[in-house]
Amino acid sequence: MAAPGETLPTVTELLLARAEDANPGLVFEDITWTWADHVQECANRAALLRALRRPGPFHVGVLLDNVPEYSFLLGGAALAGAVLVGLNTSRRGEALVRDIRQAHCQVVLTDSRYVELLQGLEVGARVLDIDSAAWHVSAFRHTHSPLEPVPASPDDLLMLVFTSGTSGEPKAVRCTHGKIAGPGRLLAERHGLGQADAVYVSMPMFHSNAVMAGWSVGLAAGATIVLRRRFSASGFLDDVRRYGVTYANYVGKPLSYVLSTPSREDDADNPLRMMFGNEGTPRDVAAFAERFGCQVVDAYGSTEGGIVLPRPPEMPREALGRLEGGVTVLHPGTGRPCPPAEFDDMGRMTNAADAVGELVNEAGAGMFAGYYNDPDADAERLRGGMFWSGDLVYRDEDGYCYFVGRTSEWLRVDGENLGAAPIERVLLRHPDVAEAAVYAVPDPKVGDQVMAALVLRPGAVFDPDAFAAFLAGQGDLGPKQVPRFLRLTGRLPRTATYKVLKRTLSAQRWRTPDPVWWREGAELRFTPLTPSSDPIRLDWGARSVRG
Repeated sequence: MAAPGETLPTVTELLLARAEDANPGLVFEDITWTWADHVQECANRAALLRALRRPGPFHVGVLLDNVPEYSFLLGGAALAGAVLVGLNTSRRGEALVRDIRQAHCQVVLTDSRYVELLQGLEVGARVLDIDSAAWHVSAFRHTHSPLEPVPASPDDLLMLVFTSGTSGEPKAVRCTHGKIAGPGRLLAERHGLGQADAVYVSMPMFHSNAVMAGWSVGLAAGATIVLRRRFSASGFLDDVRRYGVTYANYVGKPLSYVLSTPSREDDADNPLRMMFGNEGTPRDVAAFAERFGCQVVDAYGSTEGGIVLPRPPEMPREALGRLEGGVTVLHPGTGRPCPPAEFDDMGRMTNAADAVGELVNEAGAGMFAGYYNDPDADAERLRGGMFWSGDLVYRDEDGYCYFVGRTSEWLRVDGENLGAAPIERVLLRHPDVAEAAVYAVPDPKVGDQVMAALVLRPGAVFDPDAFAAFLAGQGDLGPKQVPRFLRLTGRLPRTATYKVLKRTLSAQRWRTPDPVWWREGAELRFTPLTPSSDPIRLDWGARSVRG
C-alpha cells in the first residue's frame, strides 16, 4: 500500500500525529471524544496492558462489539507493543477456546454481553469484564498515564485477525503496523478525506475490513470515527444523517440489506459521499449508488492481503480488477499460466478447463505477513516464492479478471469443473432473487450436482415455470450449470462478517424444512422435491423437506 521507495506508516505514528488534535475523533451514540482525548485513552490502556502483562507472547484477546473500548485498546496495544487478537463474537464453546489458545492470548477482555460465553471453559487465559467494578478500578489507576510509546516499525505485529472460516477452521492472520496503517493512509488520500469528514465503522472490528478500510482510514485522515456497536440496515441512513457520515466501509451483503429497507423519495438527501468495500454484487453496487447519491467502490480484498488489484474507471462492471504488478492466473495443478477465456456466441466459456485458474502474486507475498502459529497454512499460501490466493478466476484479453469461486468451491459435474460465482451472477439477474448461493451436493453416481439456495425479495412468490423460462433465456448459462436443486430460504447462513457458509448449506443438502424444487431429468422443469417423488433415493434424514 505504499509507492516504490516509500515507507509505510505505523499506527503509532498516526496516533502521535493526533495527540494534540482538539477536533472530534471518536463518536459512539451520544458521547464524543476529541482526538487528543482518544490518544490519551489509548495511553491509559497501554499502561494498563503493561500492568497485565505476563511472561510469553504479549497477546491480548478482545471479545467485544464495536464499542469505544475496542478503539482505545487497539491504540493502546500499538503504544504498548502488544498484539491485539480480534475474537469473533459469533464463535461459541470449544471453537472460541480453540481461537484463544491458537493465538496464545494471555488475557481476554470482554464485557457483560459476552463474558458468559467463557464461563466454565478452560480458555488458558485470564478473563476480564470491562463492565465490572474491578476493571473500572484498574482503568482509573491508569488515567492520565504519560504518552510513552514503544518504538514500532511497519513490520512489527500489531493484530491477529481470524479468517471467516467459511471453508474450514479460521486461521489467525498476522497484521502488522504497516498492513493496518498503510491502507488507512492510502484510502484517506485517494478519497480526499480530512478533518471535516466522518468515517462510519459498523462492520465488526475483529475483522480486517473494519480495521483497515474503516478505523485506520479515520485515524489517518484525522476524521471523526463513528462507531456503531453492530451493523443495522434499518439504522444505517439515520446514522449517516445524524452523524454527518461522509465515508463508510462494508464487506459482504450490507449493501443488499440496506437496499431491502423501504425506499423514500429523499434517500439521496444525505452527506454520504463514499462507500468502500468488497464482495458487493454489481447490481447492488449500482443500485446503492443511485438510490443514496454516493460513489460505491467495490474492491478485491482478503484478510491475508497478499494481492491488490487496480480498478481503473473503464473496468468492466463484473470484473475484480486488472492483472498488474506480477499478479496473474495460474493453473492450480500445473502452475502454468492460464490463457484468456474464450466464449461462444451465447456468452458461454468454451475453454474453462484451461482458462480458470488460481489468482497468484508471482512477485511474492505482498502485504501477507503469514498466519500465526500455523506453518501448514503458510505453506499452502506461499508456494514457490509466490502468494496463492485460493481464489479461482479467469482473465479476458484486456487483462481483467473475473471471480469464479474459492478453490474449495469447485463443482465436478459430469466430469467438468464448474465455479459457483458465474452461476450465482446469472441467478441474481432474476428480479425476484435478492440473494443466491450455489454449492455442490453429491451426485448419486459420481461427482457433484448443482444446488442453489435462493432468498427472494419481499413479496415475491416463486413460480417454477417462469423461473425455468428465465434460466432458459440466459444464453451464458451452460446446461451443466443449471441447478438441479433449488432451495427457497428466508435467510442464508452467514459468518459474522456476512460471508455465506456454503459448507453448512452443502452439508444440509435437502435435509431442511425449506421448500426444495428439483429437475428430475434433462428437461428444464422444476417440481417439488419430496421423499415420494425421489427416484434416486436421497438421504433425507430426520429434518427433511415435507413428505
